[in-house]
Amino acid sequence: MTDEKSPLLEADHATILKILPHRYPFLMIDHVRDIDAGKSAVGIKNVTFNEPHFQGHFPGHPVMPGVLVIEAMAQTSAVLIGASRGITEELMIYFTTVDKAKFRRPVVPGDVLELHVTVKRAGSRIGRFEGRAMVNGELAAEAEFSAMVQLPKEAEVEG
Repeated sequence: MTDEKSPLLEADHATILKILPHRYPFLMIDHVRDIDAGKSAVGIKNVTFNEPHFQGHFPGHPVMPGVLVIEAMAQTSAVLIGASRGITEELMIYFTTVDKAKFRRPVVPGDVLELHVTVKRAGSRIGRFEGRAMVNGELAAEAEFSAMVQLPKEAEVEG
């Protein structure tokens, strides 16, 4: 047995809060499982009627906005980055691009989104990801996106 730290295989809500600066109502994921550091992860989002966007997005026929589904995929990739680099509140991960977004079916209250993200390219500061959002095994949305890693002090200097 080695002294190396075992890799993070999943992230509960408390761990997600340590990695992501997001809070209600902008935190879009509940749990991340099957983390293969530097390669892939699966985020879980339990979609409930109580979420604020349902009040105005198709009242009477609530549909989760597609951009929030993509944000949930991006947040899952940020947790993957955090798990790969070591959990630290000093790490800031910014969503930088989205490409090839396609929406295949509406996401509605009661759905459980499985957010499958895979690393396409990992650089020291910028990563490229492929994401698929699934509901009951059916593709709801897919996209490619990028994220940039910065320390908060770097963001203050550049911002």
